[in-house]
Amino acid sequence: MSFSELGLDPRILQALEQEGYTTPTPIQRDAIPHAMAGRDILGIAQTGTGKTAAFGLPLLHLLAESKGRPPRGGCRALILSPTRELASQIADNLKIYGRHLGLTVSVIFGGVPHGAQRRALANGIDILVATPGRLQDHLDEGSARLDMVNALVLDEADQMLDKGFWPAIRRILPKLPAKRHTMFFSATMPAEVAKLSAEILRDPVRIEVAPVATTAERVAQKLIVIEQGRKRGKLAELLKGEGVGRVLVFTRTKHGADRVVKNLEADGIAANAIHGNKSQGQRERALSDFKSNRAPVLVATDIAARGIDVDGVTHVIQHDMPDTPEAYVHRIGRTARAGASGIAIAMCAPDEREKLWAVEKLIRISIPATDERQDVSVPMHRTGGRPDAVKPSGGNRGRNSPSRGRNGGGGGQGRGGQAQGAPRGAAPSAPRGGDQPVRRPAAAAAGQKDRSWREGDFRDGAARGR
Repeated sequence: MSFSELGLDPRILQALEQEGYTTPTPIQRDAIPHAMAGRDILGIAQTGTGKTAAFGLPLLHLLAESKGRPPRGGCRALILSPTRELASQIADNLKIYGRHLGLTVSVIFGGVPHGAQRRALANGIDILVATPGRLQDHLDEGSARLDMVNALVLDEADQMLDKGFWPAIRRILPKLPAKRHTMFFSATMPAEVAKLSAEILRDPVRIEVAPVATTAERVAQKLIVIEQGRKRGKLAELLKGEGVGRVLVFTRTKHGADRVVKNLEADGIAANAIHGNKSQGQRERALSDFKSNRAPVLVATDIAARGIDVDGVTHVIQHDMPDTPEAYVHRIGRTARAGASGIAIAMCAPDEREKLWAVEKLIRISIPATDERQDVSVPMHRTGGRPDAVKPSGGNRGRNSPSRGRNGGGGGQGRGGQAQGAPRGAAPSAPRGGDQPVRRPAAAAAGQKDRSWREGDFRDGAARGR
């Protein structure tokens, strides 16, 4: 299937063609028709599967089709995102896909002054991408209104739960019209996320792609069993190894990330840290240095596990094992993108072995280990049986699907860095994005447009008491 078969506005197809996109990923292929028909969507898919285009393309199409104008102080469509980086990338992607539509896209998040955001809201915005906390600030001070929102997207819902945004989201939801088009995406479905999805979605189409318990086939996973005090020397050795390009190094804490950067710089390795205590300017400079290879090592806490999508990451190194096994899968998903291969290395100290066991239980394989401890008396894998050796499923996204980064960054933003080992100008590959989707019956969803998109809900703001 090609994008031209999905019924998208020709101007959107023109933008996709200009970016070299021809083939939708599985979640795009299955979500876009239902979204264009006005159906609510429950999408379960981890980062890197092309979710931004899955909800962004139909949003752009329906907004262009309705020919309405945004209300002053408000927006026509609202996208909530858990991190500044992801919010910025979503907005950048939408600007690329909708470059010929004349729609306005703005992003608001914390860490920067309110002034420019207030001015953008005052003029009215077609699509607003926001983090929940800063959006709540604008609502509290009266500079934002949500009573004329026709479409809502919650992206990375489980990450918003992890980051403590649930109270803000529950305060935001009552300010939205009851009658709206809602799309809800999450990599995992814990009980609280499932409860919220049931509350806000109306007869949703459920689409599942690349379950979080699977890992990409193109990621070679390795385990290094090592004492905590020897990790510094081993990390420097790995980063100076042959074939190492851009590397994401994950630590458990913000202080730990800063300490690792300091040690790497002392060892002659250019690196930056990115985490919640960094200002927006510091984050943007760190990402720019990473993408340009001025500092090809980026040390991050789990804020980067979903919010950063940079092509050409050859290695992901887990300096510290994550607190949750799902975070391991999200971390290693930063490599092996765009059809490339990648290497994921976990450095596990003996006191982290229970975290390792939880990871192996989730991914259903034992990670091949190299034991570099001086004291080898502590067993790292469980005795009395190992996790079932089930071949992990995953899959490859095609180069020509909008789930890659422009200039090496931002999932779905454009042409991005060349895939490892793929010659420039190579023919489009098959879509990447994981297992074949599991679709629930949709009761002729693709043929029944929701009234809210066609019969006045997108009409000019003045007609609705702007």
